[in-house]
Amino acid sequence: MSISIENSELLRFTTAGSVDDGKSTLIGRMLYDSKSIFEDQYEKLKETTERRGEEGVNLALLTDGLRSEREQGITIDVAYRYFATPKRKFIIADTPGHIQYTRNMVTGASTANVALVLIDARNGVVEQTRRHAIIASLLQIPHLVVCVNKMDLVDYKEEAYEAIKEEFENFASKLDVVDVHFIPISALKGDNVVHRSDKTAWYDGPTLMYYLENVHIGSDHNLIDVRFPVQYVVRPNTDEHHDYRGYAGRIAGGVMRKGDEVMLLPSGFTTKIAKIDTFDGELEQAFPPMSVTVLLEDDLDLSRGDMIVRVNNQPEITQDLEIMISWFSDRPLQERGKYTIMHTTQEARCVVKEIRYKLNINSLHRDLEDKEIRMNDIARVVLRTTKPLFVDEYRKNRITGSVILIDEGTNNTVGAGMII
Repeated sequence: MSISIENSELLRFTTAGSVDDGKSTLIGRMLYDSKSIFEDQYEKLKETTERRGEEGVNLALLTDGLRSEREQGITIDVAYRYFATPKRKFIIADTPGHIQYTRNMVTGASTANVALVLIDARNGVVEQTRRHAIIASLLQIPHLVVCVNKMDLVDYKEEAYEAIKEEFENFASKLDVVDVHFIPISALKGDNVVHRSDKTAWYDGPTLMYYLENVHIGSDHNLIDVRFPVQYVVRPNTDEHHDYRGYAGRIAGGVMRKGDEVMLLPSGFTTKIAKIDTFDGELEQAFPPMSVTVLLEDDLDLSRGDMIVRVNNQPEITQDLEIMISWFSDRPLQERGKYTIMHTTQEARCVVKEIRYKLNINSLHRDLEDKEIRMNDIARVVLRTTKPLFVDEYRKNRITGSVILIDEGTNNTVGAGMII
């Protein structure tokens, strides 16, 4: 059977949940039941499972790619997996459940359309569930699916499912989460993952796969505010393309059309789009997340870090940023500390002017007293940058609204921030 998936949409989703909630097993089950793994892979899984003295086939081994993960039976790094069905293409980020790997959850979730939050039906909503829901909310992931897993271990009882649903809804009501969906599943047995289960006759919603294939993601990108951060200048300098000067990058927002009047930042000059080039040829219009080369009518000077926008729709140009930051480093965040800041294609230096408060993960309470920001803490801070950045609020645009901080001594990424 040949499937044409050339024009099908790409959906990115991430998994989140506490340790042993079955994230890797769920992904293995989806790949297996949607026939996205090869027979020899399945046989190898079977052998490995038998060798480990386990029963059946351990589908979690499909995504736990690092040997240390397989040996310990846990997920440490973000594992990306690609698969496709006749309706859609998918990229999955399987992220760790351990508290010390929260930063990996932020990495895997930063570009996701959908977050799957797994909850063990026996344990209900635990601290890691709350932490991951907060991160999903901070990262403005448009769609949240709460998978109440291991229903087979609570005899598929509706009461167990409803109790967790109610508890999560009460917590999520305080968060900025718009679209939440609940599905009772058993990743191990396959109930309601790809195929409907006759053991949950009381549940009349979709299976997880049906939801992922049909959830509307067309409006997840900002198609209103044109934002084109220049990545680099294309000057072939060949006889054939003697005067060619294009600006390559990835569209961060809005729809760009040939002939549109645009403004260049930081200079403020205006011109028109002469041409939009791609690897496959010229386009009349382009939109996020496409990578294109833009040619302008006038010969103006643009370089990496500059931005092409609409004349009457500009980002804020500022050196003072207020952000919610998720801290990744063993070394605490330093007030007055200096860091390298990356924003779209710009790089600058910054100083932490003020730590406003730390967020209590369980109560969502703002802790104004404890300003010690350690690994995995989430806090609100004020930064001052060495040069102006062209920013939007994160809720308006996830690309122009996010920054990362880098330790100048070690060159490690130490924090990811959302501009408020």
